[in-house]
Amino acid sequence: MLNKARRRLRIAQVAPLYESVPPILYGGTERVVAYLTEELIRRGHEVTLFASGDSTAAAPIEAVQPAALRQRGLVPWGNSLHLPMLSEVFDNADRFDVIHCHLDYWSFPFARMVSTPSITTLHGRLDIPELLGVYRYYSEAPVVSISDAQREPLPELNWVGTVHHGLPGELLRFNPGPGKYLAFLGRISPEKRPDLAIEVAQRVGMPLKIAAKVDAVDQEYFESKIRPLLEGEDVEFIGEISEREKSEFLGNAMALLFPVDWPEPFGLVMIEALACGTPVIARPCGSVPEVLRDGVSGFMALTVEELVDAVRRVPSLSRRTCRAEFESRFTVEVMVENYERLYYRLVDESRRRVRSDCRPSRAIVQTLATGGGS
Repeated sequence: MLNKARRRLRIAQVAPLYESVPPILYGGTERVVAYLTEELIRRGHEVTLFASGDSTAAAPIEAVQPAALRQRGLVPWGNSLHLPMLSEVFDNADRFDVIHCHLDYWSFPFARMVSTPSITTLHGRLDIPELLGVYRYYSEAPVVSISDAQREPLPELNWVGTVHHGLPGELLRFNPGPGKYLAFLGRISPEKRPDLAIEVAQRVGMPLKIAAKVDAVDQEYFESKIRPLLEGEDVEFIGEISEREKSEFLGNAMALLFPVDWPEPFGLVMIEALACGTPVIARPCGSVPEVLRDGVSGFMALTVEELVDAVRRVPSLSRRTCRAEFESRFTVEVMVENYERLYYRLVDESRRRVRSDCRPSRAIVQTLATGGGS
């Protein structure tokens, strides 16, 4: 329920169509949108979720596409297939106090055509040279970063806040440990460096379990670079796992290896590990120094030698402290509190602009006062 200080808002949440909300397997953005939507409803807001028709989030769902694009083999057509949904959202903008989009730059042209305030969370990397001009063209659009580091390629955008991702506190079980293996969870791709995770595990002499999806674009990399490294008996490739399987997979690990080699915008898997009490060993790229506290919730290291040393120092970390880090910084309640503040600010600013635009000019007031005019 809303308290007296919190106004009820009518909010549109606009999700990508590639996965259902929440996703069946991999899909960080869609998962975050589901948690955000449900918590906003729990707090008394009226939320409409625009998403694929197979979405199961506990919210009123308006679907233009009957099911997630990846499940139907339609990912290559994604840019075009999002257009009807965006038209549906912004044609009905008057139904909402605020429109919150999670589609990168795709909503920017539509938002220019309506008076309803719109905000966009940018979930991906921004250092793609071909897209910098697109973002700069729409530089007035209010945007949210998921880490301060994410902003670095485009500091001139209209950043209205940074909101770290959050998870429901009961989603993942705390395991006091100490853990039996090292874990790698996420996506097989060159920038995630699963090869480094394998090398570190072999050097330290610990089993490694890899739970990861392989996108079509990364299939060749997997076959040529990673599959040959899976032949050792201490490396187990599991493939994609569901949300229900993460508590056991992460909770039974001694540490999560996160040896990324790119400007990671956030890294949801890091806070999933912390929720289970599992420390994280990561390279300090992108958001990692914002999410991890070195020597508290994990270790940051650059080289293979430093990563190996970090694994050996994991027993010095408290798994209860890792869980406490999650509870104080990365719950869905913390995330939604931050988004609520941004919504209210945008709505209030929009209303002030409307009142200002409706106020008659000084010349008109003087004319009326003196009985002038035609």
